[in-house]
Amino acid sequence: MIQAMRRGDIIQGFRDGIPIAMGYFAVAFSLGIIAKQAGLTAAIGFVSSFFTRASAGEYGVYTLVAAQAAYVEIVAMCLVTNLRYMLMSAALSQKIAPGTSWVHRVLMACCVTDEVFGISIAHKGYCPPAYTYSAALISTLLWASGCAAGILAGGMLPTNIVAALSVALYGMFLAIIMPPARNDRYVLYAVIASFVLSGACSIAPLVSGWSSGTRTIVLTIVISAVAAWWKPIDVKEEANG
Repeated sequence: MIQAMRRGDIIQGFRDGIPIAMGYFAVAFSLGIIAKQAGLTAAIGFVSSFFTRASAGEYGVYTLVAAQAAYVEIVAMCLVTNLRYMLMSAALSQKIAPGTSWVHRVLMACCVTDEVFGISIAHKGYCPPAYTYSAALISTLLWASGCAAGILAGGMLPTNIVAALSVALYGMFLAIIMPPARNDRYVLYAVIASFVLSGACSIAPLVSGWSSGTRTIVLTIVISAVAAWWKPIDVKEEANG
């Protein structure tokens, strides 16, 4: 029975990860063009994308590499732009069944991206590690392949055309968050608040000077704290899906 459930989790993870992977390929392709301008080979681009899987982080890295920045600057930039994944990992830990080994918890945290986190959190009941692993594997392979393909293509395709393909990724992320928003008005309120406050903070005099990663972290903490205080979730009800 356990093996059958794991097989089903793996299949479902691959199935849900395929749309993510297709969107990732388009975005990573545009990053590959930038990586090509920074002098990276396709092999290096594949490896770096496989272990990073962060569009903003990789864009910053390739830009700094092209500018011949110091390693310290590159590491510091990655930490700032990707700090939000620490919050996502903490949230995902609440969807893991009690008794799950710390190895699985660490590996699931390493699999976290915006979209993989979204489908893992939306999983009914506890999220099995096999589901997250399979979704992360297929999406990571196409992300890394997209970057390598972009490097190989170089400047053959107009950047505007490739960048336009990335719009599908945002549509896919909306498809992840909208069903829960339709079922729970408090989730809808949180989604609307995140859109409004994110737009306001991008033009506010002081906050607009922060990096996008820092703004995301602050807004996530504030909105989540208000939502948790306003409408706390019953732990037993959540465990039952």
